Amino acid sequence: MNKSKTPVKAVSIADDVLANKIYEFRVQKVMLDSDLAELYGVETRRLKEQERRNIIRFPQHFMFELNKEEYDSVLRSQNATLEQGHYSKYLPFAFTEHGILMLSNVLKTEQAIKMSIRIIDVFVKLRDLLHVNTKIQLEIAEIKHTVERIARKVLTGSLLNGTKIKKQSLGYTFPVETHP
Repeated sequence: MNKSKTPVKAVSIADDVLANKIYEFRVQKVMLDSDLAELYGVETRRLKEQERRNIIRFPQHFMFELNKEEYDSVLRSQNATLEQGHYSKYLPFAFTEHGILMLSNVLKTEQAIKMSIRIIDVFVKLRDLLHVNTKIQLEIAEIKHTVERIARKVLTGSLLNGTKIKKQSLGYTFPVETHP
């Protein structure tokens, strides 16, 4: 049960909103402690408190503290203008996919467990999209290579035969209409 003075409401969030809370730092996809606290229905300080109490469960590849430049880049992406004093004086922690799972185990709330499952599903979807995108890029490169090879053969063949290649115009040609 949350014993804080300000109650934290349960959150229902769409997958695309969750995906927008995933950042990439140090070649890893991560979520920030404040976003996770909001999603888990706890205060950020409680989340950090549990992380500190269970520090052995959070090795460097599960969680790390952002440096000033990384934090500033997050703030710039979230806000066009920053008001002084409205942001935490402490640098946030970034949790990797594994750190997010471990965090839900440490918090042990039903909402944290359910939200972690949703977050991991979004991580998996993002990985699948990346895989599909990579596959499409490879297919495009293969098609481009084939077209270039065919173009070289056509060009080489026509040069050997001594014939000129007629340039074909691109686009549509419209019939000319005559008005009576």
